Amino acid sequence: MLAVRCCDAGARIIRRAVRLDDFDFILPPELIAQHPAAERSASRLLYLDGRTGRLLDRRFTDLPQTVGSGDVVVLNDTRVIKARLLGSKQTGGQVEVLIERIIDERNALAMVRASKSPRDGSMLHLAGGMDARVLGREGQFFRLCFEGTTDLLGYLDAHGSVPLPPYIDHAADAADTARYQTVYARHPGAVAAPTAGLHFDEPALAALRARGATIVYITLHVGAGTFQPVKVSDVREHAMHSERFDVPAQTAEAIRAARASGKRVLAVGTTSLRALEAAALDGGNVRPGYGETNLFILPGYSFQVVDRLITNFHLPKSTLLMLVSAFAGIDNIRRAYAHAIEERYRFFSYGDAMLLERAGSTSTEPSAR
Repeated sequence: MLAVRCCDAGARIIRRAVRLDDFDFILPPELIAQHPAAERSASRLLYLDGRTGRLLDRRFTDLPQTVGSGDVVVLNDTRVIKARLLGSKQTGGQVEVLIERIIDERNALAMVRASKSPRDGSMLHLAGGMDARVLGREGQFFRLCFEGTTDLLGYLDAHGSVPLPPYIDHAADAADTARYQTVYARHPGAVAAPTAGLHFDEPALAALRARGATIVYITLHVGAGTFQPVKVSDVREHAMHSERFDVPAQTAEAIRAARASGKRVLAVGTTSLRALEAAALDGGNVRPGYGETNLFILPGYSFQVVDRLITNFHLPKSTLLMLVSAFAGIDNIRRAYAHAIEERYRFFSYGDAMLLERAGSTSTEPSAR
């Protein structure tokens, strides 16, 4: 198993000072998308050439026109689990449990929200008559043993709810259960969706294949830490959360072949990008296999694998905004976000998308059609 940590990529990071306020912006609340577009691929697509700073307003359905024969498109096929549970403590106080990671058929790491933190050894009484014993703390998470099941994933599917992001102001319903999941989701384990992939439907995937693109997959189980705020003014001091990933041999080989023939690698989502960069070898190929990474990508990072990135618009002062600023250039991203706000793009998980060409790379602009 790979154990890729931020320090492993130290040779690819310039340790310049980066301030949290460099990644702030003011967003009108009405631009936070509360519901997805009527059709998955009906969103807008803001194109940013990181080399020149050029911006183009497009539609997501234009994406296949920007992909050439032999290019590799990398999708994250993680599946969101119903990780949110409600219940009470032994003392009667209300409790909310958000599963971070399933360890085995009975045990999990979870965030536990309550008026007072539960004590080690105490019991949580959860939906469906389930009792979960608090075994201890691991950092910000509690280790829980679900004593009434040997199929924790099945229990969550029956009694949990989709853990929508905190900026979405409605409780998850049946529509969210369907739409806060990519059409190609296969491997359960994420507690947040790889949201760039939410724009793809089967016709969009078919159009990419018709252009001659090679579609491959990685799996990175998105953790609750993706919403963890950065609380330090010097962002280099932020402790990045760790996430599990898997790069199949077929994906690694497709990337090697594409790079050998001068083709491009398009990562769909920051999760796909992090997995590929965490598994990067010198020369831009990737190691296949399972791993875990807390790779923190800041401006100054030297990208090894990914040439292009599909991503949504991200929260102010977030690690994801720092990542895209590293990829396309911090000044370019500032201008792009200002443009998106002026043009009334929809933001965050259910919002519109961006197509970024990496700063310093040889970019090919989308057709003018």
